[in-house]
Amino acid sequence: MSVKFLEQILVELRSGGVVKSRRGPHGGHALSRPAEEIAMAKVLRMMDGPIAPLACVSLHYYERCEDCVEEDCGLHRMMADVRDAQLSVLEHRSLEDLLNPT
Repeated sequence: MSVKFLEQILVELRSGGVVKSRRGPHGGHALSRPAEEIAMAKVLRMMDGPIAPLACVSLHYYERCEDCVEEDCGLHRMMADVRDAQLSVLEHRSLEDLLNPT
């Protein structure tokens, strides 16, 4: 991984409040709070955007589909269930769980 790419990741994490940084000879980057308090859902949204498989079921990036009646759409209901299943894992797993999977 290049230093430039890593710097871009750290900028995103810092702007999202996950990482803090300090300049100077004793500076660097650190988590802004304990790893067990940082939900993986938050980190993934910051890095990759929506967790939902379709925009029409996204909680944070919702976009209505053209020519679709969501109440009658089987795909919409199915993808909402997929979103809920993913969130049930990601909201209850922390950065600590990723770093120490035991």
